[in-house]
Amino acid sequence: QVQLVESGGGLVRAGGSLRLACAASGSIFRINAMGWHRQAPGKQRELVAVISRGGSTNYADSVKGRFAISRDNAKNTVYLQMNSLKPEDTAVYYCNAEIARYVGGSYVPSWGQGTQVTVSS
Repeated sequence: QVQLVESGGGLVRAGGSLRLACAASGSIFRINAMGWHRQAPGKQRELVAVISRGGSTNYADSVKGRFAISRDNAKNTVYLQMNSLKPEDTAVYYCNAEIARYVGGSYVPSWGQGTQVTVSS
């Protein structure tokens, strides 16, 4: 069993900041890419940011220059620093990770349960 648990969501005013964290636990051999997605009411889930095991990053155009993704491989944890938040950033944020549970095993995507981020105008 593998579990991803997000934390750090909440209510913030426009222009404010939040830092999300997502820790993976359970039967883990190695984690490949980790990332954050979000889903606003009535909209499809979209990729926000992704980071490779080596630290290469990629961002959605809508968050470039405002959000920063990072990870701590020793702690199996990924972070999302969100600055200059806008009301349109309001969504449930989900972390995901490609996890191999044993040596030679395939990398299988796992998802967290989501954390609500609400940005008021």
